[in-house]
Amino acid sequence: MVFINEVLEQNRKKLEADKASVTPKVKAAATIRSRFVFDLEHAHRLLNERLKGQPEVVEQLLDALAFIKVDIADSQRPLWNALLLGPTGVGKTQSAKLLAQILTGNEDNLCRIDMNTLSQSHYSAAITGAPPGYVGSKEGVSLFDEALIEGDLARPGVVLFDEIEKASDEVRMALLSILEDGHLTLTGSGKSINFRNCVILMTSNLGARLWEGTQMGRLGKALGVQRSRQQRALQTITQSFSPEFYNRIDRVMMFDSLSSEAAHDILMLELNQLNRRLARKNCSLILSTEVCSHLVKMGFTARYGARSVRRLVRDSIEVPLARFLVDHANELNEASLLNLNGVWAQGKVQFTCQS
Repeated sequence: MVFINEVLEQNRKKLEADKASVTPKVKAAATIRSRFVFDLEHAHRLLNERLKGQPEVVEQLLDALAFIKVDIADSQRPLWNALLLGPTGVGKTQSAKLLAQILTGNEDNLCRIDMNTLSQSHYSAAITGAPPGYVGSKEGVSLFDEALIEGDLARPGVVLFDEIEKASDEVRMALLSILEDGHLTLTGSGKSINFRNCVILMTSNLGARLWEGTQMGRLGKALGVQRSRQQRALQTITQSFSPEFYNRIDRVMMFDSLSSEAAHDILMLELNQLNRRLARKNCSLILSTEVCSHLVKMGFTARYGARSVRRLVRDSIEVPLARFLVDHANELNEASLLNLNGVWAQGKVQFTCQS
């Protein structure tokens, strides 16, 4: 006769054996369900492909995405907020666009507020709405796009406060309830905007001089000066922002100055985008490694970062290419391949036109 205790013991052993045979990744997929539809593997691939020269930031963004994906954030606050700190042209705004691409499927699906336009104290009304008795107070007009902020059940919103340090103290104080409680009540109308289903990002150039210079960045990492630079940057932040504001920031992410290697990778990204545009005209542009290296050496500066690379592509590639297309329109209609030698004094440039 089989007793119930024996049956229970056999079932327990079988269940333990089944659990041991399942890999952690499969177990996580089987037990953790998320209302958000974005894919972490796709996020990892996209961030590594598009955000060059910032490996630590990429890892921090992936940590944040994993935290959002499992949906264990405090329901009374925004999903996550961060201050992106570093010199110009290193990928701070690009990171916000990439997060919008990952979370919503479109990099333009973010509510961007340029804080340099809110440098005076009375501009806080652009955030909180006009006070009672003023024009537009009852309508609840503000700079916020509610649809982009609130998102939906499967896709959170993304808000970017660009160059937060240039806003007045009154404007920054108006953001406290957003960062802490996840909602903002407009002054005149009493209307409330919900930020609890969104990611809030703030960019800043504070302490940018601590990052300037590619060699300084490398030397800092080699000699342990990197930690000192970070500490000094944090000190600059705490001196510039009130304690109430700083304490509501979940994460401070520090971007390094771009190296020449990262500039080369960014040049490749820019050329790929140019070729996608040229493909509409059945054309493609091929640059040799020597030409690319010469262009980076000629036009890249760590002080201006990726923007100097984009300026380089426009001035040294796109404009001459446009003149070439205009001047050789007839030849392009007849030939499928044209070679140009020594255009930039080094290397070889090929321009091809598919017949």
